[in-house]
Amino acid sequence: MSCPKLANLGRALWQRSNKTPPFPRSVKIQALACGSLGSGMSGNEGGKCCKSGPNCGSTQISAAAASPSQSPSPPSPAHRHQVVGKMRSEESLGVSGRSYSSTAPQVDPKTYLWARYNEMKRLVHDLIPPGVCNLLNPSTIYANNEVDLDKVDIYGFDYDYTLALYSDALDAMIYDKAREFLVEHYKYPQGIMKYDYVPNFAARGLHYDIQKGLLMKIDAFHYIQLGTVYRGFSPVPDEEVLQLYGGTNHVPLHQVSGFYGKGPKIKQFMDVFSLPEMTLLAAANDYFISNDIEYDPEHLYKDVSEAVGMVHIKGFMYKWIMQDVEKFILHGDETYAVLHRLANSGKKLFLITNSPFSFVDKGMRYMVGKDWREFFDVVIVQADKPHFFNDCVKPFRRLDSNGDLQWNKIDRLDKGQIYEQVSWIRGRSISR
Repeated sequence: MSCPKLANLGRALWQRSNKTPPFPRSVKIQALACGSLGSGMSGNEGGKCCKSGPNCGSTQISAAAASPSQSPSPPSPAHRHQVVGKMRSEESLGVSGRSYSSTAPQVDPKTYLWARYNEMKRLVHDLIPPGVCNLLNPSTIYANNEVDLDKVDIYGFDYDYTLALYSDALDAMIYDKAREFLVEHYKYPQGIMKYDYVPNFAARGLHYDIQKGLLMKIDAFHYIQLGTVYRGFSPVPDEEVLQLYGGTNHVPLHQVSGFYGKGPKIKQFMDVFSLPEMTLLAAANDYFISNDIEYDPEHLYKDVSEAVGMVHIKGFMYKWIMQDVEKFILHGDETYAVLHRLANSGKKLFLITNSPFSFVDKGMRYMVGKDWREFFDVVIVQADKPHFFNDCVKPFRRLDSNGDLQWNKIDRLDKGQIYEQVSWIRGRSISR
């Protein structure tokens, strides 16, 4: 039996309003970001953007789609930015699986695709006034401006780094505590304690080769961006990268991480909480290499991940923030303004977070006020995402105003109440 949790949650929220019902599950809405996935971080190639928004990244996608059975190989480093010459008659050449009558000479599909990519890249950049790209913040999220938010009736929020934005001081504290766990609990060399947190060393979205101990940027087509590969805090020469990966900088899809950042050989750090983890991995790698100590990169990755996880599991981060919300939580006025505007416009809001109620309540009272729950039609804490989306076993539990679990059976989710340990209750409709 499937778990139609999100569909039923959306249906329940819609049933309380007289507005247009949510999209059916089969409908997929595609959001286009400036530069697509390849421009999620700063870099010589991936970080460029342009005024036309989606048009920046769409060329790459359509070019790759023209020959789905073959992935284009990267040009040589010396000619990475050059435009390959192409006659207009080549555009009528056959695509794989088709034949056309033409007197033009046959062109290798990979050469043709790279020529099209480089030409369109040049044309796009020619349209941008000089210096504009340098003014764009590579960490900014560029929304799909074709989506009419006025027609969206239901808005969902996470808490951490969505409603609550944290200062950089939190990253340094997570790093310091995880480094302490690594030395004291996992018995790593005391010398690692000399490595302080390095702000801005890493960025969200980087990949980490678990077996080779390399941190790098991989673009949307699974190509390692040469010049972005680091072993510890030292950059790895392009020639060595190509040698390590069998003469190419393309990473096979089956090795790359899945949607939640977990892969057999390469992990992608998807969230902002990963910044201290990436920095600690670099510090530990750097220490072993600098001191000529033999080690297994896979063991190091496992230990660092668990050490960072202990900071969250043992509640250190929650305790730090609750003790000084003004120091760690940013832009509380903006959070209130967004929620107030949506609620006044008749929108239905829900909050689903993995954080505990006491932690969320403290922060929301600081940002929004003591009546913050009145903004939301459904509030779910300790949801255990991503398992929340497919777990059909655990029942709903309601919490009282003190955050204590109640024992009554839940067959609907009421506005103003707090729930946790969420799953779809079979045979029951979540409605008012």
